[in-house]
Amino acid sequence: MKQNNIIQEKSFAFAIRIVKLYKYLSEEKKEFVMSKQLLRCGTSIGANIEESIGGQSDKDFLSKLSISYKEARETMYWIKLLLATDYLNQEQAESMLKDAEEICKILGKIQITMKDKLKITN
Repeated sequence: MKQNNIIQEKSFAFAIRIVKLYKYLSEEKKEFVMSKQLLRCGTSIGANIEESIGGQSDKDFLSKLSISYKEARETMYWIKLLLATDYLNQEQAESMLKDAEEICKILGKIQITMKDKLKITN
């Protein structure tokens, strides 16, 4: 494993925040359906990044990374929905969305780089 892999670190830290948010939503707000969806997709980002790093090929790496990107987008949807339904306040939602958007940007750049690399090798 590479040292100081920024996307690994950010996705793991984000997963921790998601778990804590899930606990808050389920224990304090008594919200169980949307929070479970948020937990699944929010923690899946880092899990798929880890899978991508162990990918069997560049195409496999790109595929798993693309799943991470989609999971990050889904996470943003659930955060926005939790905000719109008053389970999260503006400050909570903005903080989580900022982190999710940053992860999306990093994943998007990695995908572009990898797609360019695959074009060159083909």
